[in-house]
Amino acid sequence: MEQVEHILVVDDDREIRELVGNYLTKNGMRVSLAADGRQMRAFLEANTVDLIVLDIMMPGDDGLRLCRELRVSKHKAIPIVLLTARSDETDRIIGLEMGADDYLTKPFSARELLARINAVLRRTRMLPPNLQITESSRLIGFGDWRLDTSARHLLDDTGTVVSLSGAEYRLLRVFLDHPQRVLSREQLLNLTQGREADIFDRSIDLLVSRLRQRLRDDAREAACIKTVRNEGYVFTLPLQLLEPGS
Repeated sequence: MEQVEHILVVDDDREIRELVGNYLTKNGMRVSLAADGRQMRAFLEANTVDLIVLDIMMPGDDGLRLCRELRVSKHKAIPIVLLTARSDETDRIIGLEMGADDYLTKPFSARELLARINAVLRRTRMLPPNLQITESSRLIGFGDWRLDTSARHLLDDTGTVVSLSGAEYRLLRVFLDHPQRVLSREQLLNLTQGREADIFDRSIDLLVSRLRQRLRDDAREAACIKTVRNEGYVFTLPLQLLEPGS
């Protein structure tokens, strides 16, 4: 039996909530509605969902704050599509940096929102099966490095913080969640860009190169991220789950 995706729509505008809810329901999805962060939290405590559609501009806890909250909670793995009424890029960039998977600017068509939701769900299902090791510990050790997944800090062997961009952090998280697995460029593009990616786009190679530089990993003799010819990349170092302060 085909799985029915459960979508939670969080928006303080009743008309938009109901319009989106009705359209997604007519297209075979199960939909629940919440008017604010309080209702969202209460619902998630008692239910599981496959994706959250989250409005940025809400009174009280706005969507950006709720997005950040979700990404450090037990619900951190739930994909998020942000809705924003602002035409400038600031909120969208901040939202993606906080871990949102995609965004849509109001006014939008319900058909486009459905397409974005389906695209994000496809990307989520593309993840190879794994135990999601980085969900088990706040601090992950590999080689001479430690990644604090709560503060999103990369620390070298002296404890010095090495700055990572949002895209670099997301790429490193994907590798740490799936060590010793070859990940194709298409998978890495889709999982780090937050949008459907052109499979011929070589920007993932540039992103891998930047991450290797942060990790001081020589591409010619890579110790962390190895290139697998005609297939993609694989993270090869063993991981350790560390206690804070170690």
